[in-house]
Amino acid sequence: MMLIRPVQHKDLADILVLAGKTGIGMTSLPKDEKHLAARIERAIATWEGHLERGEQGYLFVLEDSEQQKVVGVSAIEVAVGLSEPWYNFRVGTLVHASKALNVYKPVPTLYLSNDHTGYSELCTLFLDQDYRHNKNGQLLSKVRFLFIATFRQYFARKVIAEMRGVSDENGLSPFWEGVGRHFFGMDFAQADFLTGTGQKSFIAELMPKHPLYVDFLTPEARAVIGTVHPQTAPARAVLESEGLHYQGYVDIFDAGPTLEADIDDIRAVKQSRRLKVVIGESASDAPCYLVANENYVNYRALLVHGGVTEGSLTLDRHSAEALGVAAGDTVRAITLFQQEHAS
Repeated sequence: MMLIRPVQHKDLADILVLAGKTGIGMTSLPKDEKHLAARIERAIATWEGHLERGEQGYLFVLEDSEQQKVVGVSAIEVAVGLSEPWYNFRVGTLVHASKALNVYKPVPTLYLSNDHTGYSELCTLFLDQDYRHNKNGQLLSKVRFLFIATFRQYFARKVIAEMRGVSDENGLSPFWEGVGRHFFGMDFAQADFLTGTGQKSFIAELMPKHPLYVDFLTPEARAVIGTVHPQTAPARAVLESEGLHYQGYVDIFDAGPTLEADIDDIRAVKQSRRLKVVIGESASDAPCYLVANENYVNYRALLVHGGVTEGSLTLDRHSAEALGVAAGDTVRAITLFQQEHAS
């Protein structure tokens, strides 16, 4: 069974293995044992209520219960930019005009921005290559929306997700080569590692404070602004299907797009339902549901083919035990895909 649960201290070794498989460009999951241990500790402290809002962050794991192995992770930051500045580029336009010369020319620009300060963030989504089947990726990504729907009071008005931008297998980023290298004097991989391990002060110290004219960049750098890494395209599609969209903000290192939405407009927040548990057998052709208990500290979620009738959801005994619920308890559920409908 594939089960979502909060991260635990014992998961460090498995998560370190996963971090070694991400490649360059995923700043939130660096292969650094000390940093990952601190990330796990911070998530546990968040669930225990020990941290200020700007430090809070949830980390979920996808566990193969038969193998007793963590095979994926996903996370939510409660409010970015409150403890240290949150940077991105806003893609804008300057107009150069002269009536005398009959010239009117819009010029695309990049502005250094802190506009997303205080927003919640979806981040750190990674699934082992061997498990990218049977809707595991959908489960790992979308469970965050169901958690937000259940515990809405802990999150901001808006949510963002920074998508990994274009880089090759050697860690070469066209945007970094066209922009970042001129200001930072280091390789993309080094800058990526520094930010992933929390060493971000150099961004404020070295980033240009004035708008950058996109037309002055190399064709290769211009071409990747707002473009995702090929391996990230499925993750972007999942988020867009749930209501997030690109609004003209990109990462300052690789120019990957930032998706955003009002949390209350997200499908799982609007459409998920609280249902009473009935123990039994449901038809295998029933709609696929993402189902979670409502236990904040011992949160559990999984996928089931469930039958929904008159405010109840039928779960088999094995699924109910995994969720930690019994007949008559309440769970929150939503169809995994928008087009599916309960009978």
